[in-house]
Amino acid sequence: MTKPLMAKATAVWLVDNTTLSFRQIADFCGMHELEVQGIADGDVATGVKGFDPVANNQLEQSEIDKGQANPLHKLKLKFNAAAQGEDKRRGPRYTPLSKRQDRPNAILWLVKFHPELTDSQIAKLVGTTKPTIQSIRERTHWNIQSMTPIDPVALGLCRQTELDSQVQQAARKRAAEGVVMSDDERRKLVSTQQSLGMEDQPAGSEFDIFRKEEADQADAADADFSDADSFFNLPSGGAAEDEDDDEDRR
Repeated sequence: MTKPLMAKATAVWLVDNTTLSFRQIADFCGMHELEVQGIADGDVATGVKGFDPVANNQLEQSEIDKGQANPLHKLKLKFNAAAQGEDKRRGPRYTPLSKRQDRPNAILWLVKFHPELTDSQIAKLVGTTKPTIQSIRERTHWNIQSMTPIDPVALGLCRQTELDSQVQQAARKRAAEGVVMSDDERRKLVSTQQSLGMEDQPAGSEFDIFRKEEADQADAADADFSDADSFFNLPSGGAAEDEDDDEDRR
């Protein structure tokens, strides 16, 4: 933990009870220097009761004395063994109330267009639970018939860079496991910037060539020879050979 508990209340106490500079207080509390100045002017944190960091075992009095004697001294948070690793234990992503109803649609989009993403990756992107994701994967969600897949980036549930990062991570994992991906899957696994810069590749598979040949044959079979003029409108080479045959017969 790099910041004190109740940082704004701690800043209020330091402004009221010490002669530390605004920069020193801002650096210690993880705030902006102008915000600390606003606390001193009474424009910010009005009504907030000061929180004593010394009495609450977060700061040594000797650190305050050093800071008051030297404006360049940076206050150091007191070591607390119980707080180690506290910043790593984070809950699911917070989703505003106005957007929570859109989460199922975003999950459906991710499940449909990025099936390589794990449940934990989807939960990290849109802030949901694994049972909800599983129910949408299995199409057992109570509202599955009314859902529409919508890009979570368009809904504002995550950033495009975050989605690209998770997709690239899934690609590296599948490559490490030796999973062979199709061209369409590889195209999905590139970042947005790379995808926008890629040109459409012409279809060159044997199946596409075979279908083209069938279409040409169908067009030739459907040609209309009912008109006598068009029927006898032969190529120039063929017409010259017919004239030579007529001369020989004469």
